[in-house]
Amino acid sequence: MTASLYDVTAQAAAASVIRAYSTSFGMATRLLGPRVRGHVRNVYALVRVADEVVDGAAEDAGLPVEAQRTVLDDLEAETLAAMASGFSSNLIVHAFALTARECAITPDHVRPFFASMRTDLERTSHDDASHDDYVYGSAEVVGLMCLQTFVNAGRPGRPVPADETLVTGARRLGAAFQDINFLRDHADDAERLGRDYVGVGDPARRAALLDRIDADLDAAAATVPLLPRDCRAAVATAHGLFASLARRLREAGATDARIRVPNAVKATIAARSAAGIRPRRRLV
Repeated sequence: MTASLYDVTAQAAAASVIRAYSTSFGMATRLLGPRVRGHVRNVYALVRVADEVVDGAAEDAGLPVEAQRTVLDDLEAETLAAMASGFSSNLIVHAFALTARECAITPDHVRPFFASMRTDLERTSHDDASHDDYVYGSAEVVGLMCLQTFVNAGRPGRPVPADETLVTGARRLGAAFQDINFLRDHADDAERLGRDYVGVGDPARRAALLDRIDADLDAAAATVPLLPRDCRAAVATAHGLFASLARRLREAGATDARIRVPNAVKATIAARSAAGIRPRRRLV
């Protein structure tokens, strides 16, 4: 009884994180079936807490870089320990561990993520190779964690591997999301955090990145119909929202303004996805 109440409380804490931090992703997760929805929120909450350690909240509290690194290292260690034991006194970590243990999220997913978070404390600009390494850890593995929940939620003790086509789709969708966010948030990243992930000041590099984003979105769209039925509308909605952002970023050109998708467009994308209309494979 007590353990069950604790589990419920931990997952409620995780759900509160996505409500506070994300309107678009939060809207997409509401379209997930109940089998999966809480697990994806648990993944998001841990990822968001770790991101906050390196993106300003810890610094705003007065922690120097070395202290931020210690906090991040401790969070990783606590996460891995909870995945092994099934318990953490940190509610967000506990919620994530519940999901990891049921859905076969492994340390091979978690360690690259924390490695990328540490990179934010160590370097302020990236070449193509370090960009790709960073995106794999910060975004592609998050897509793989979500895919593990899509495939294995509701199958405790009986996990199955995800189809390789879905693995590729999850990685490419995660990469597209991250690169879109890099372009969208470049002014804030530069001014507040002193970071440049994609060399946005180089018009040729920006154009090449937008082409890569379109290709990743196209590849990911082809895999959405292969997902479990109770996950398709949510993933299609997230895909549609970011595809709209990518198109608007291309149309806007180099700008410091933060590009947004109007609420009415968001609602239309969500409605189309809920109706079973597949995401567009080619952007127009």
